[in-house]
Amino acid sequence: QVQLVESGGGLVQPGGSLRLSCAASGSIFSIYAMGWYRQASGKERRYVASIGDTTGYANSVKGRFTISRDNAKNTVYLQMNSLAPEDTAVYYCNVRYYNDRNEYWGQGTQVTVSS
Repeated sequence: QVQLVESGGGLVQPGGSLRLSCAASGSIFSIYAMGWYRQASGKERRYVASIGDTTGYANSVKGRFTISRDNAKNTVYLQMNSLAPEDTAVYYCNVRYYNDRNEYWGQGTQVTVSS
């Protein structure tokens, strides 16, 4: 059973930084890609960043957020700098595996940017 454990959310002032982590376990397959999505209150879940064969970012976070991955630990990180109130959302980790049609989601971690 695949499990994704997220950590690192919290309350931060505008201009501040946070680092999210997501550790994946339980699959017999190798990881194809890992990523982050976010969902603000009352809005749809939206893509933030992903890392696999290539690395990608939503336009709204380019230059401020950095995604990285530790393959030995099956862990993906999201370094978030210059945070703004519009970054406030629940952030979800997403993982896809080779030879597995499913995609898996973490439980979500709240990020609140407020003074």
